[in-house]
Amino acid sequence: MIHTLFETPSAYRPGDAEMAAPVPPVQAVVFDFSNTLFQMIDLETWLRRVGAACDRLAVLDRPGAVAEISDQLRAAFRLPSVVAAQQGRDLSSAQHRRAMWGWWEQVDFLRGAEEAAYRELTAPDAWVPYPDTEPVLRALRGRGLRVGIVSDFAWDLRIHLAHHGMDALIDTCVISYEQGREKPDPELFLKACAGLGVDPRAALMVGDNPVRDGGATACGLRTYILPAEHRTGERGLADVLRLVS
Repeated sequence: MIHTLFETPSAYRPGDAEMAAPVPPVQAVVFDFSNTLFQMIDLETWLRRVGAACDRLAVLDRPGAVAEISDQLRAAFRLPSVVAAQQGRDLSSAQHRRAMWGWWEQVDFLRGAEEAAYRELTAPDAWVPYPDTEPVLRALRGRGLRVGIVSDFAWDLRIHLAHHGMDALIDTCVISYEQGREKPDPELFLKACAGLGVDPRAALMVGDNPVRDGGATACGLRTYILPAEHRTGERGLADVLRLVS
């Protein structure tokens, strides 16, 4: 085993021969889910669904109401108690619910409507694919590559894939709440590679968070990070096809 002074902590140790050989070609692509393949419906749509479920729609029809609620949400999210509750929230469904309740109870419109708000957050159609998601996934499948998801998520994201008819495009899902671990824990990436039947060095991780998704590099995966912004146009996801060619 070759050692260096400034070694990068790694959960995957290839042998000397593997280290000297070229990196194997990409045989599988692992994606983050939220803000990479799918995004939540916009705030006003979600608020109106909550309002309809709780007879609060009239509140949203007042001028500036949505902007005011948005401001309250952002302010509440910075409260120390709310910040603390977000730590480890995707380790279990129970922790996530507590984190959301602690946040939403600080917002006038959502106080007392937390159950409906959570139901609308987790509804099958509450998360939608980006326009370029399905074309890229189908192109990867057409090239014979295996496709997986590694996501910090507190419920079964497969319901969103199925709702949009995209579940057959994914070979394996590794979800934090099912594993009791969050990214960048290397076990999540290694489990995905095992599920895809590929050497980690033959896999590409695609996400939008350099810390969480970039942690895949400690397992031998190559990593491509998308801009962490709410783009409505082309996001660079199609570049994945060039990276695996």
